[in-house]
Amino acid sequence: MSDPITRDELRRRVERFLAEHDPATTERLAFLRARYDAGLAWVHFPEGHGGLGLPQAWQPEVDAVFAAAGAPDNNPQSNVIGLGMAAPTILAFGTEEQKRRFLRPLWTGEEIWCQLFSEPGAGSDLAALATRAVRDGDEWVVNGQKVWTSSAHLARFAILVARTDPEVPKHRGLTYFVCDMTDPGVEVRPLRQITGEAEFNEVFLTDVRIPDAHRVGEVGQGWTVATATLNTERVAIGGRPTPREGGMIGVVARTWRERPERRTPELHDRLLRLWVDAEVARLTGTRLRQKLARGRPGPEGAAMKLTFARINQQLSGLELELLGEEGLRYSDWTMVRPERVDFTGRDAGYRYLRSKGNSIEGGTSEILRNIVAERVLGLPPEPRVDKDVPWKDLAK
Repeated sequence: MSDPITRDELRRRVERFLAEHDPATTERLAFLRARYDAGLAWVHFPEGHGGLGLPQAWQPEVDAVFAAAGAPDNNPQSNVIGLGMAAPTILAFGTEEQKRRFLRPLWTGEEIWCQLFSEPGAGSDLAALATRAVRDGDEWVVNGQKVWTSSAHLARFAILVARTDPEVPKHRGLTYFVCDMTDPGVEVRPLRQITGEAEFNEVFLTDVRIPDAHRVGEVGQGWTVATATLNTERVAIGGRPTPREGGMIGVVARTWRERPERRTPELHDRLLRLWVDAEVARLTGTRLRQKLARGRPGPEGAAMKLTFARINQQLSGLELELLGEEGLRYSDWTMVRPERVDFTGRDAGYRYLRSKGNSIEGGTSEILRNIVAERVLGLPPEPRVDKDVPWKDLAK
């Protein structure tokens, strides 16, 4: 057995890799593929799957060395769902064949991913979803409709939850799949938002055939797998690394400094309270990521995402007040289908409107409050009359 890799040895590996793969002369995709194969993509993933089995807390140091050398990144903002949700789920529940097939092109950005969870008829109750998957030999035939699907117009693959057994209670009859978005029967339609863009989509699935080899987890285990995905999603949304006075609080603080004529004691009080809230959230996120480096994410991610939504919405409203009439301007209402969400790089009007979605996407704030109350604080759960009723007998 070889000696464990130390932090110093990891840094030397990165330096050797850069010496052998000059970022200035190596083609971008070839560089990223080689970095993955060297175990320097996700250092905490197993060897052979982009990692070296090291602590997740060491990853920022690796990324910093690559960035300082001018190395290309994998454009993470364009594949948030793939990197933040699909990859950890496949690692935890996927087969070795699935890991070999999906993880490398996912990390390099060759294949973009989306999420087929939400449905128009299920609301915030994901377990009530109606999309059906029926076994047909070595395949599953899927029919249904999904909604609020980010990046579906760009995605090659999707993580999909479908109902495979309507005879059992709703949480027990679900199964998790990987869906090829280029397959026949997959139709993607844009959903124009209040911002004017169509960042989201609705997806119609008509007799889509998914091989059983693309099933993630056991049949009927879909709720367990989906819950793990949602936990990582909420951490990805609410607990991402942010420098001090970064994100929206940095934008509003800069506006405050640049607009002394708009200052009032009441606005000053609100800014300071939100600055403290943002800093507490940032430090809590750092603590949560350190905890996650030692295991799987839990319900604490729901609290982070809930806090993120509230602070973002309050800060974007404060920014408009600081800007006065200028805050009412809106630069562009052109209907576009963007590749990424550039929240802080847009104008104040866009930020104000887009932040309204923060309390809906990734689980509504109402649902997240229930999760925090029941699973974090240990409060009595809400009465649920449909818990032991077969899905087929529920009111639709």
